[in-house]
Amino acid sequence: MTENIEECVVVGAGAAGLSAALTLGRGGRTTLVVDTGRPSNLATTGIRGLLGQDGRPPAEFYAAGRRELLTYPSVTVRNDEVTGGRREPDGSFVLTLGSGQPITTRTVILTPGMDYRYPHVDGIEERWGGTVFHCPFCHGWELRGRPMAVLADGAVGAHGALNLRGWTDQVTLLTNGPTRLTDEQRGRLSAGGVRLDERPLLTLQGPGADLESVVFADGGELAVGALLVKAGLYQRSSLAPDLGAVLTEPDEMLTVQAITVDPMGRTGVPGLFAAGDAATAVPPSMASAVASGYLTGAAAVVQLAVGS
Repeated sequence: MTENIEECVVVGAGAAGLSAALTLGRGGRTTLVVDTGRPSNLATTGIRGLLGQDGRPPAEFYAAGRRELLTYPSVTVRNDEVTGGRREPDGSFVLTLGSGQPITTRTVILTPGMDYRYPHVDGIEERWGGTVFHCPFCHGWELRGRPMAVLADGAVGAHGALNLRGWTDQVTLLTNGPTRLTDEQRGRLSAGGVRLDERPLLTLQGPGADLESVVFADGGELAVGALLVKAGLYQRSSLAPDLGAVLTEPDEMLTVQAITVDPMGRTGVPGLFAAGDAATAVPPSMASAVASGYLTGAAAVVQLAVGS
């Protein structure tokens, strides 16, 4: 054991982590928030769909959240990385920081965000979070009315393309090669006015972060102003399973390697909680992250007060 014993360590200071820390602070619990300062949505121009914060730059939101935590003397935020951890026989946890310091804590809340993995197509990375996106509810309104395409295949491709019709009447499904669509899915796309193009992609074109067209390997082009991409979400490290948490198995519709939790963020390992994007098998959002962080923080406060 080390001499530095916290009541709770929150791993990650995104929307869920800050929300959890705020709840713990208001509960008077000694809390250390450890964060690397690399939230996954910093590339976006603004938060979308979070009541009272719609359009606010993510960096501004996170800075405001950290300032709010200063009100609570039991909460400390440290710019560092949790590189490993283990659960001790007495039920406590020992976490190792990138700086080399071990931290012992009674409870842990995992809110590390997720690693987004998208297809390797030239031009996606520099447009990610803008004209190339994975969530129509986060970006569809700002891009509405443009000709759009969906880069996916099978059931998830058909679903994504049909859903985009709420934001534009010009939708093309790009399968980047021979499709796996069923006859039933093809019929639904045709009835919905969605075009299908199976040609392999070469690159995306447009000035700066804007998107004007998709270029195919055969030299052809398709004019599009926005591209919805199926992206898989994966854990950023092995910390969750190292501490005993169970991860979900990604499927075709939702390629999300989430930490399995109950509605209060409990993982099934006493004292170990998880919240935010890393603990949901549904499409992530800032709104759901804030809510799950609050609930998980409250659950940790209760456990610290009365036990499991």
